Amino acid sequence: MAIDDSLAITGTNTTSSAQSNNSVSGADSEQRFLKLLVTQLNNQDPLNPMQNAELTSQLAQMSTVSGIEKLNGTLSGLVNQTGANQVLQAASLIGYNVLSPGNEIATKAPEAGKDPAVVPFAVQLPGSAGDVEVKIRDAVGNTVRTLNLGSLPEGVNAVTWDGKADDGTVAPAGSYTFTVAADNNGTTVEATALTFSQVAAVKQGTSGVTLELASGRSIGLADVRMFL
Repeated sequence: MAIDDSLAITGTNTTSSAQSNNSVSGADSEQRFLKLLVTQLNNQDPLNPMQNAELTSQLAQMSTVSGIEKLNGTLSGLVNQTGANQVLQAASLIGYNVLSPGNEIATKAPEAGKDPAVVPFAVQLPGSAGDVEVKIRDAVGNTVRTLNLGSLPEGVNAVTWDGKADDGTVAPAGSYTFTVAADNNGTTVEATALTFSQVAAVKQGTSGVTLELASGRSIGLADVRMFL
């Protein structure tokens, strides 16, 4: 939790600094405007003095500029505070398993006399598909298991692998990858492979909040399809 406190403090300091700088900038602008206005009034042509409408227009312009600067300062503070809040909220995901784009899965050696543990993953489809096939490959690219899933609807579809090869033997423990091929009446459906991985850390970057996964990948909050 030390990471979260640090980020929260950083966000607060940034907000205060931004507001302070905007305040100073606004004050300087007002002083310069008033100095120029007084100089203009002191040196105007007595036979052609500044009209009230012109003076009012200049004052209104200055008021508008000052208001915009204050608004920008307020918005900057809100943005910084929102970033800090997102980090704190995302930190609650640490330790959870999230489903996100990826095609790496792994199996463990089964206990003596027991079947291997079921490996969960998922397939996301932009539209329904009449024929979906998943091929699971080992580290050297050999196909270990082919899963014919048949027709699947649009959205995220859960899939499981029983850890066995096509010949019924238990696949060796280790890392595997899988590919998805889907079509609907001969038209290819672009499928997205999804896998589960545990959230190990959360950090704030230039592109927003990112989740560091135990698998070594980094994803954004928008990449999360589900968390367990």
